[in-house]
Amino acid sequence: MYGQSADHYQRIACHYDDNWAHSPAYVQWMNHQIAQHLAVTPGDRVADIGAGTGLFLRSLAARTSATTPILCLDPCEAMLAQLPPDPRLQPVHANAEDLANGSLQLPYEKFDAILLKEVVHHVPDIPATVRGLADRLAPEGRLLVITLPRNLEYPLFDAALQRFASRQPHPEAIATAMRNAGLSVEETRHQFTVRVDAAYYRELVRRRWMSVLDTFSDAELAAGLEQMRRDHRGEQQLTFNDRFVFLLGRRI
Repeated sequence: MYGQSADHYQRIACHYDDNWAHSPAYVQWMNHQIAQHLAVTPGDRVADIGAGTGLFLRSLAARTSATTPILCLDPCEAMLAQLPPDPRLQPVHANAEDLANGSLQLPYEKFDAILLKEVVHHVPDIPATVRGLADRLAPEGRLLVITLPRNLEYPLFDAALQRFASRQPHPEAIATAMRNAGLSVEETRHQFTVRVDAAYYRELVRRRWMSVLDTFSDAELAAGLEQMRRDHRGEQQLTFNDRFVFLLGRRI
């Protein structure tokens, strides 16, 4: 994570979990999806890259123990400071590249499961980093990359949707990098229907809850919020699909 993205997470760390306060069902659903895809069992050596506050580690933590804790990697110390005091979660101040290049002193040499949830777009060199992560997998180890499609259905203003699409890596390019690293890859797509109060959603945008929103000036963001008000005039609740691409790589 670099520059503007690092500043973004440092700024929102103390209220990061509040971004999902309107939808505890989504948090539960995503936790379930992660657990189902990675199929972690007691004793597995697990790393979550971009673990943040641990919000999406609840189901995985339930399948692990303090003797083999989940390594929670994040380059933002303020995010790691929000991790719950759980012996099954071990904070590690590091990023994806640090794990990939083997520069870290960790309790595990190899991993049975590595998770990257909505993190890969912050990685400058995806092929090199994916190759390094694949090399850290034990036999039958799993690498799960969860990412968003480039074209979102979010009720954002047009400029934000366009900028997100231009910066988001294509899922097929990520899958190709995983295959080139010697992994078999299974792609599945899931969606969650979001229902959120329109005023609350605009407040999330005003607080720049997505990192792409930090690339807009105050004036640009204000104009975008005004467009959202016009586009959804009279709507008290917004309903849209949050779509995800799950790329599960396995060490062959």
